[in-house]
Amino acid sequence: MEDLKTIIRDIPDFPKKGILFKDITTLLSDAKSYHRMIDLIAHRYIGQNIAQVVGVEARGFILGAALAYKLGAGVTLVRKPGKLPYRTRKQSYQLEYGEDTLEIHEDAFQPGTRVIIADDLLATGGTVAAVYQLVTSLGADVIECAFMTELKFLNGRQRLPQGKVFSLLQFD
Repeated sequence: MEDLKTIIRDIPDFPKKGILFKDITTLLSDAKSYHRMIDLIAHRYIGQNIAQVVGVEARGFILGAALAYKLGAGVTLVRKPGKLPYRTRKQSYQLEYGEDTLEIHEDAFQPGTRVIIADDLLATGGTVAAVYQLVTSLGADVIECAFMTELKFLNGRQRLPQGKVFSLLQFD
């Protein structure tokens, strides 16, 4: 896994001074590394009867769609307000600098649907905790939240139920 981690580019002071941004576009644009990353994550869920992969706007769509394809599952999108065309359920959550809201179609799942929530990065966990609440409020069974990368020092996994987080690449 270390070889995949080294492909991710560090951008200092982005999006603001003092933040070291992990730029995953370098890994995504390298076909061999991208395929390997998707295969490694998907392998974890083969044979678990995953029916839907929930992709979180926007980079979670990249991971979620590829995982769904590998697993023979459907894709469900979680988006910012006003982007989904049908009736939605909303969940607001706190950011370090304010509040945000996410939406999902209210008919996205049948009760008991086995799902994975997929996103590119687990940082503080606020976004994925909101998505987890949305998905479970519709009756889905969240098997796990799957991330390409995790910034462990931000303790985001503490905002999710124990045993429901998998991250392929971890940064201390």
